[in-house]
Amino acid sequence: MAIPDYESLMLPLLEFLMDGQAKSIHDATQYMVDRFKLTEDEINERIPSGQSTYIKNRTGWARTYLKKAGLLNSPKRGFVQITERGKEAISAGLEKVDRKYLEQFPEFTEFQKRSNKKDEKNIPFSGKETPEETIESSYQELRSQLADELLDQVRSCSPEFFERMVVELIVTMGYGGSFRDAAQATQRSHDGGIDGVIKEDRLGLDTIYIQAKKWDESRSIQRPEIQKFAGALQGVRARKGIFITTSFFSSGAIEFANSIESKIVLLDADQLAQHMIDFGIGVSTHQIYELKRIDTDYFGEED
Repeated sequence: MAIPDYESLMLPLLEFLMDGQAKSIHDATQYMVDRFKLTEDEINERIPSGQSTYIKNRTGWARTYLKKAGLLNSPKRGFVQITERGKEAISAGLEKVDRKYLEQFPEFTEFQKRSNKKDEKNIPFSGKETPEETIESSYQELRSQLADELLDQVRSCSPEFFERMVVELIVTMGYGGSFRDAAQATQRSHDGGIDGVIKEDRLGLDTIYIQAKKWDESRSIQRPEIQKFAGALQGVRARKGIFITTSFFSSGAIEFANSIESKIVLLDADQLAQHMIDFGIGVSTHQIYELKRIDTDYFGEED
């Protein structure tokens, strides 16, 4: 039989995880191979880039969307586990789980908004887009998946590694002078709300204070945490701060940061991942596709 599309793998993936145990993506892929009785040629068939097999790639996408809808979670890197919501979906006797079904969950619709997807029912080639739009939407989908995987890696690293990574990101973004100077300036000060200090520019004309929280994605940064940080800034007569987290900020925290005189920039998990991708922190270039157009100047004939 033909290799099933990623939507066809969603319900089988939930069923595979129904016992509640955390299982590896590798085992999940093997389950799909056995479940759909794929031939040796189908098992080994690779996507155009040649970097992955179709069945592995599509199992991964099924996992991504189910996780975005809250039906699965990732207890550790490379593993998946069904949630209570996922168990309820199975218990309802569903015959199919697809993107349309997942749209009932607010987490999934919010994810779709962030991905700027409108009326897209299939990935990546819906037949409703121009070739250039298809390339762009596919790129955004891959970038979104990369951001998720990047955050999983970051959350699994040690606090010390996380702090060094934050310093490297800020320096790469153009702050802090050299990495050596920045690293020396961001030792833990244990002063009640400030993790480190970094130069705003190479001359050190101003300083930025940093707070970094490596929290679980389900735990939000509330207003009191920002108030504590703002108080710490006032204690050292500072005007600028960056609060970085691997989780997210509550609406109260955001409102408070926007209402005070001190300038506090809030970077949540999504923003952190996007900056890491943009500035090449923890990622490397995997494949480059060149999109070319006609050079009209070249064909311009002079009289």
